[in-house]
Amino acid sequence: LPFRFFVFVSCYSLASAPEFDPYNVLGVTRHASQAEIKKVYKSLAREWHPDKNKSPGAEDMFIKITKSYEILSNEERRANYDQFGQMDENQNFAQAQQGFRHYHDSFYFDESFFHFPRTSRDFTDSKHLFHYSQYISEVLPDSFKRPYLIKITSEWCFTFHRRWQYRQLANHLGAHRTPSILGLINGKVTFFHYAVVREHLRQFVESLLPQKLVEKVTDNSYLEFLNSWHEENKPRVLMFDVASNIPLLYKLTAFAYKDYVRFGYVDMGLTETSKVVQRFNINTYAPTMLLFKENTDKPADVIQARGMKKQIIDEFVSNNRFLLVPRLVNQKLFDELCPVKQIHRRRKFCVLLVTGEGEQFVSVNEAFFDFASSNTKEVLRFAYVYQRQQQPLCDTLLKKEDTTPPQVILLERRNATGRVFYRTVTGGWNGSDDDKHRLLEQLELLQRDSSYLTHDAMLPELNNEFASMFLIQWINTAYDYLAQFYFDLLYSNWREMMPVLSLIFSALFILFGTVIIQAFSRPPKKSFVEVTELTDITYMSNLVRLKPGHINVVLILTDASKQVLLRKFAKEVFSFSGSQTLHYSFLNVDKHSQWMDSLMESAPDARPSDCLDKEEEEEDSTSNKSDYTGHVLALNGHKKYFCLFRPVFTGEEAECSRWSDEDASKASRSRSSSRQKATTLEIHHKLDRLGLWMERLMEGTLPRHYVPAWPGLDTITPQK
Repeated sequence: LPFRFFVFVSCYSLASAPEFDPYNVLGVTRHASQAEIKKVYKSLAREWHPDKNKSPGAEDMFIKITKSYEILSNEERRANYDQFGQMDENQNFAQAQQGFRHYHDSFYFDESFFHFPRTSRDFTDSKHLFHYSQYISEVLPDSFKRPYLIKITSEWCFTFHRRWQYRQLANHLGAHRTPSILGLINGKVTFFHYAVVREHLRQFVESLLPQKLVEKVTDNSYLEFLNSWHEENKPRVLMFDVASNIPLLYKLTAFAYKDYVRFGYVDMGLTETSKVVQRFNINTYAPTMLLFKENTDKPADVIQARGMKKQIIDEFVSNNRFLLVPRLVNQKLFDELCPVKQIHRRRKFCVLLVTGEGEQFVSVNEAFFDFASSNTKEVLRFAYVYQRQQQPLCDTLLKKEDTTPPQVILLERRNATGRVFYRTVTGGWNGSDDDKHRLLEQLELLQRDSSYLTHDAMLPELNNEFASMFLIQWINTAYDYLAQFYFDLLYSNWREMMPVLSLIFSALFILFGTVIIQAFSRPPKKSFVEVTELTDITYMSNLVRLKPGHINVVLILTDASKQVLLRKFAKEVFSFSGSQTLHYSFLNVDKHSQWMDSLMESAPDARPSDCLDKEEEEEDSTSNKSDYTGHVLALNGHKKYFCLFRPVFTGEEAECSRWSDEDASKASRSRSSSRQKATTLEIHHKLDRLGLWMERLMEGTLPRHYVPAWPGLDTITPQK
């Protein structure tokens, strides 16, 4: 079964054994006190422990001693034994009056069901054994995907330190009796109150699962079930089998993928399901699973096998957990469908249709779906969004070009804070053949060169369109907790109620604490990055003696452009300010006019000589003055190299003005034309493409210009 069994605080295994008298095993009278029983038990446990006593019957004797102590050390079980004698899983004493509620009165472990190791030494090293930290870090989070069964037994053979760890977990779970079995699902602990047989455990696991995980489908309801994919924005899975009750394996699969896929079950043994079985031509001799996406007439994927295995089902559902063109309904789906670009990993581009819900958008949306259905490239992910439902997101993406839906936007996510590079497909989107051809061409350009995305923005977090549905689920969960609390109040020890009480008070504390903190403590968000001036005082520490692996990003400016360029520079590099190896400075060329000339002379390959014609060289030789305003240097002081960013003309096609280290050779415009455009260029536009250059810097793909030594600021005469 695809749920997990775990055991902790355990040193022994019990097999089906003949009847025995715990008083005779321990050698005490029926009127012995708890202190006497405990003293005798410790003495016998040391004598018969398998690690110390190597006789053939030592292990069996140790098990009998331990079991006898567990019975006699608990007043309830001791009284039950005195009244009824040997306790067995097939004997349900007082069941007519109290049912299974007082399960401790007839509690017996069938170890053949758990298949755990037979020796105490192997048991303590078992992979099923876990302690408090593992429970918190691994088991508890995973319980939201699969239920867990946890068995709690004795702890006497452990050292004090290990006993303390396991006792801490037992107290946390509210288990103060041994042996005990409890279930864990969605972070909620429920105790098992029945005789330990396989069928009871299976029913217990089924009772832990939420209701209506799998919908029963018949001839009258299958079309409604399949066509509701649009409202829930999920694929549908139809499971066909000949069984009146839904198999537990299917329910557990539905629980694991409840956030992605909707599950339905068809009992092929009923006459009310003959039409749907015939409709999809199902083989009634083997279980079958059909997965439907947008096309409800034909399944997107099918599996059929007599012995349906968990691994096969998991792979089948996991590979099809998204629609071909899903709607972005919350931030979680956006994060999974369009993941943030990772360095040294293949890029993922998101093709997003911004559209509406009215009838005038139906043909447009269908044309986009047809185009996406023919896509076979993993690097492209298609999705759509309703402008009315996600107004902040759509406003951010459409405001630069002042366009209205329907529009197709190509975007790539650059970091988890919401920064994206994007571009709106030219010509809009009406679903015509010309639109499809134009979109295909622009996608090919994008895959060849990611710099095709010319705009950048910080996207807001998406609205959760299913928030009302989440509220209903929360109410149902709260009802389950209250029902469990009522049951524990009537039938359980008060200690077993502590986890429920602790959860309730913790939730209330967090709720009110969050409200109070947000109301009285609203620290302003840091919207800037600290940039220091590179002077003769800071020059050595910020460059020459910079730590290995660290880079100083230096902006070149003048007194006149200082305020404008610093604001633009801080905005462009803000998303990279979390890096511990990047430092930011600026150099004022009005104070150190010769430093840049000295640096460029020491690295001739950094000069854009291909863009200079003979006339420019003559002019430069006479004027002997270069304008470096808006240039940015990435200086590696330890390895003595730098990368160079040159300011750009946004919105212009002057290739020579768009000089960068990798494309300087492409420039061909005349110097006079460039100077004419430079006069109309606003200063703050010089750094418009700095963000893309920083991305390449982080990737390590920029050309590096090495210098024999760094020129010193103290040797430069400041310009008067």
